[in-house]
Amino acid sequence: MRVGSTETRLIVLRGNSATGKSSVAAGIRARFGRGVAVVAQDNLRRVVLRERDQPGAANIGLIDLTARYALDAGYHVVVEGILYADRYGEMLTRLRTDHRGPTHAYYLHVPWEETLARHATKPIAQEVTEAQLREWYRELDLLPGGSETVVHPGSALDETVDRIMAETGLAALPARED
Repeated sequence: MRVGSTETRLIVLRGNSATGKSSVAAGIRARFGRGVAVVAQDNLRRVVLRERDQPGAANIGLIDLTARYALDAGYHVVVEGILYADRYGEMLTRLRTDHRGPTHAYYLHVPWEETLARHATKPIAQEVTEAQLREWYRELDLLPGGSETVVHPGSALDETVDRIMAETGLAALPARED
């Protein structure tokens, strides 16, 4: 089933914990203005459903449904989260295939040592142990088919947002008026 329009943009931001996915998504929304829906895995999985990340979990379908709804409503959509390739890859591939407009996927790559250092600055640092973080960490967990652009750790937040805004064409589009 086709979704969105030729004018809507679908952006997928993936990567391990503490790589800056949420900050990049917020930066894109702030830079663009109204008209960008951020579909955050953590919000739908942990807050809305309060479920664990496991194969076949309900959040996978909810992420898909939410992104499709927003695209059909004329929003540009940023889907962001760890989104392990083996659990979310099939859904993301279908979403990409079904989307009528341009789709761009980015994998924010940060080595383990940097991930650990960044995690220590997060509000959940006291709740999530180093052992848990190590268990979640997957080195370059890329989607099959080479559909993702790898953003390396040396790319600063503003630089990453600028790059994505330019490559997706969002920088040249007007924000929604409503």
